[in-house]
Amino acid sequence: MRQALLSVVLATLAGFSAAPAFAAKPPVVVELFTAQGCSSCGKANQVVADMADDKGVLALTYSVDYWDYLGWTDTFAKPAFAARQRAYATKFSLRDVPTPQVVVAGRQQASGAKAEAVETLVKEAVKAPSNPPDMEFVGDGARVAVGSGPAPRGGGEVWLVRYDPREQDIAVKRGDNRGQTLVHRNVVRELVRLGPWNGRPRLYRLPAAGDEALKTVILVQGAKGGRVIGVLQEAAEK
Repeated sequence: MRQALLSVVLATLAGFSAAPAFAAKPPVVVELFTAQGCSSCGKANQVVADMADDKGVLALTYSVDYWDYLGWTDTFAKPAFAARQRAYATKFSLRDVPTPQVVVAGRQQASGAKAEAVETLVKEAVKAPSNPPDMEFVGDGARVAVGSGPAPRGGGEVWLVRYDPREQDIAVKRGDNRGQTLVHRNVVRELVRLGPWNGRPRLYRLPAAGDEALKTVILVQGAKGGRVIGVLQEAAEK
């Protein structure tokens, strides 16, 4: 039965070389790399929080752990988030990982504290050509199907991101931000590489969701920190 489902899904998706011309353009993915122990990150958190309600933007907040040595352990940080930032740093030929950092559509990066610079990159990303593959959740959301389309040079990857859409205010009690309360929106709690994508239709199994309050998004992007070419968000009514 599982094999039959796979065959049906792949046969259906194989008919698409890319998304139809009338398909809605995917939102611009704005990824913030921040830390509760970073003295300059509070402003960046607010910049991205202000973008969270923009339907043309998918704002994601990743907390990194390499500022914990200053005395405050970030409540949301995971090593996988810092690893993602390092992949971007390599792609952008940066000597180090700057914090706070915003990466827009996997294409360009800027200081997260510079609102105007971030907004400029978002506007540029909106105007950029888009040719995403068809994507669809199947099997009651247990899998995701990614259709055919132009694969990035060097190949692509498919990522699962689960984030908390609620605003969360964290009171920092130690370190450089001691006594401050930092706002967080769309905090990423889970990041999983589902597998490679070479431009051909493929079905990926999703890990079970442990928290129903989290929202799920699927990203298709160039390998090792490449540009984001496809975005699939779950239904808003969940």
